[in-house]
Amino acid sequence: MRSGRMRLALALAVVTGLVAAVAACGGGDGGSGGSGKTLNVLIGANTQYPQEQQAWQKSIAEQFKAQTGAQVKWETFASANDELTKIQTSVVAGSGPDVYAVGTTFTPTAYATKAFVTLGDQEWQKIGGKDKFIASTLGISGPDEQHRIGIPWVGRPFVMAYNTELLSAAGIQHPATTWDELTEQAKKLTNGDQHGLAVAYKDNYDPWKFIWGMSVQAGNPIVDGRTARLQDPVVRKAYETYFGWLTTDKVVDPAAVGWTNSQAIAAFAEGRTGYMALTSALAAKALDAGAVKGKWRFALLPTVPPGAAARPANGVEAASILSGDNLLIAGYSKAKELAFQFVKLITDQPAQLEIYRQLGQLPSNAAAAQSLQSDPNLKVVVEAQLKSKATPFSGAWADVQLALTNAVVQSIPELAKGSITGAQIDGRLADAQKSAQSALDRVK
Repeated sequence: MRSGRMRLALALAVVTGLVAAVAACGGGDGGSGGSGKTLNVLIGANTQYPQEQQAWQKSIAEQFKAQTGAQVKWETFASANDELTKIQTSVVAGSGPDVYAVGTTFTPTAYATKAFVTLGDQEWQKIGGKDKFIASTLGISGPDEQHRIGIPWVGRPFVMAYNTELLSAAGIQHPATTWDELTEQAKKLTNGDQHGLAVAYKDNYDPWKFIWGMSVQAGNPIVDGRTARLQDPVVRKAYETYFGWLTTDKVVDPAAVGWTNSQAIAAFAEGRTGYMALTSALAAKALDAGAVKGKWRFALLPTVPPGAAARPANGVEAASILSGDNLLIAGYSKAKELAFQFVKLITDQPAQLEIYRQLGQLPSNAAAAQSLQSDPNLKVVVEAQLKSKATPFSGAWADVQLALTNAVVQSIPELAKGSITGAQIDGRLADAQKSAQSALDRVK
């Protein structure tokens, strides 16, 4: 994973250096008429629901052709490295996808290439204006309002799932709203082969989200300008809490030390776990197919940091990272007007509701999201979207995120043995701080 991130940074340097040369050979705009033309669109492959994704693509392509006369050619990527390789080769060649769908936390990395259209008032009007989007989804579109490249497409805010039957049997009247309350409830829910929490300790993406959330809620932004703050006491407290569920509180199945997110969801779906500690609306199908059907609900993740009964004055009510996908239009594209028409189509309310029905992706369109709130579970997810907070808009964030995750990856051997010392945590945070600060120092 570390070598992959190094390749990512090196590739970014190459791409950024070549952008100026490419700008001269990108060609002019092909205009809005689409008859006989093809728009190339790159999106992530949905490995969980591949057939549903293909059906959605077919439907959107048919709608776009009816509106413009143009064809849509879909391309997919399976990882961030695949995506970056596509950006690199396309920018160097001055041709490739006209529209990219990128993860929100990847948007700063894409911005650093200077390869995408910066959105002014005229560009926003072409897609229906900024006001049609949930305001919080614009939080990671660019470094500031004048330099946005990302158009919100779909959201995947994080929530937690809970087993209504198990909570009721334990006398718990409402889901936890603080991390300490979650720990205490998890203890009440743990008995024999029944556990309070399902946590994916070995997942490549989950661990850092817990640490970031707990830290910003306590008032530490992790990245403060050009300074990394991974050795802050509240970060240490976050790791102690996260590890403690397994080692000290013993509210997690010991097997969780080897779980990915999908394995944690599967364990919760079996009906012997009180909470799935981090998930999204995408899990609904899997849960309804399991033993918990009719016995589960979504709730907001706690927004009060560990060790506190209330959020401090400088704390942030971060219910989730700002998670989902942004749409970017390539600067080299010769079909920018068609690209804007396509973006408008898939961010308008009908298409937003269609992708929710097919794939469980939450709309970024405010009216579409509002229309889903009659479903109690979706109402919670929409609330999480509204209370989501963006991670720092920095080209170094990928390395910071990796540093937070590596502190968990390196602790897996100790966790597997059932204990980890404060000194071991401190040592890993020192390494993480050094790595994160080095990345920030490299960013111009």
